[in-house]
Amino acid sequence: MRLRIARTRGKNFLPRGLEKFQRRAEEVALLIREAFLRGLSTRQVGRVIAILTGEVVSAQTVSKLSQELDEAVRQFHQARLKDEWVYLFLDGVSLRVRRPGGRKRVQMLVAYGVRVDRSRQLLGFLRSHGESQAAWEGLLEDLYRRGLEGKKLALIVTDGCPGLAAAIQTVYPRALHQRCWVHKMRNILESVRKRDYDQVKADAQAIYRADSRSQARDAFYRFRKRWRSAYPSLVRQLEKDLPELLSFFSFPRHLWRQLRTTNVIERCFVEVRRRTRPMVCFVNVRSVDRIIYSIFHRFNLEWKNRTLQVFTQAA
Repeated sequence: MRLRIARTRGKNFLPRGLEKFQRRAEEVALLIREAFLRGLSTRQVGRVIAILTGEVVSAQTVSKLSQELDEAVRQFHQARLKDEWVYLFLDGVSLRVRRPGGRKRVQMLVAYGVRVDRSRQLLGFLRSHGESQAAWEGLLEDLYRRGLEGKKLALIVTDGCPGLAAAIQTVYPRALHQRCWVHKMRNILESVRKRDYDQVKADAQAIYRADSRSQARDAFYRFRKRWRSAYPSLVRQLEKDLPELLSFFSFPRHLWRQLRTTNVIERCFVEVRRRTRPMVCFVNVRSVDRIIYSIFHRFNLEWKNRTLQVFTQAA
């Protein structure tokens, strides 16, 4: 997306500090935006532009140009969605924002979809104070309003957040729900004594590595028999969660590994953290939306003509 410079009376209107290189206004505006989105502060961006052009650009000018992303963010949130999504991955990433009372953490709730043709897209994001049922319902209802009614939606994969699980039942009750095994294994092993760690891990892995749902249940029964006296609450919780941990067995075998975790969306969060780490802390909530939009927009452009290979029969 290229930044647009407003026109007044037939002439380019440029922010103060850019008049001397009017011919390069679009290129400089794009450079400023990209530098900002790569984590440089407004003052640092001004210094970079000065080195490249020989002209001083103020921090205020950089901020004004960066704010043009607000309209792009608005359009992203309002874009219509076709009801063609089969798999939906939902998760959240935590970011720090400067607030009047000091630095605060905000949660960015994210939706990642895979279509019938195995193409993919980051569909939406919502800034919230946590991962409550109401917060997740806000994101899911927005997806529904934009056109994702879920008529073809077969499976929703999540990290196991209780609020999210409840929100799914409200907005997309017909879709199967798969809890992420990576998150579940982490929760299981956090409660295990060091001497039991390796064996508990192997016994739990035997459940999701089984060749069928019935074999997975048999593996759980063995797990329960072996560990219920040592870890009764752990075993009870695993038994309670088991139906949603085994939903992936309802799909073609070549998809099991991809559908039993939220790894595909976690890979996007790796890039979010890499790009935002130099910033240390966002100056305001709008800056959070701009950088998340920019990262997601770039992913979506890269994926436009590329199917997700791990979701094909040949994978």
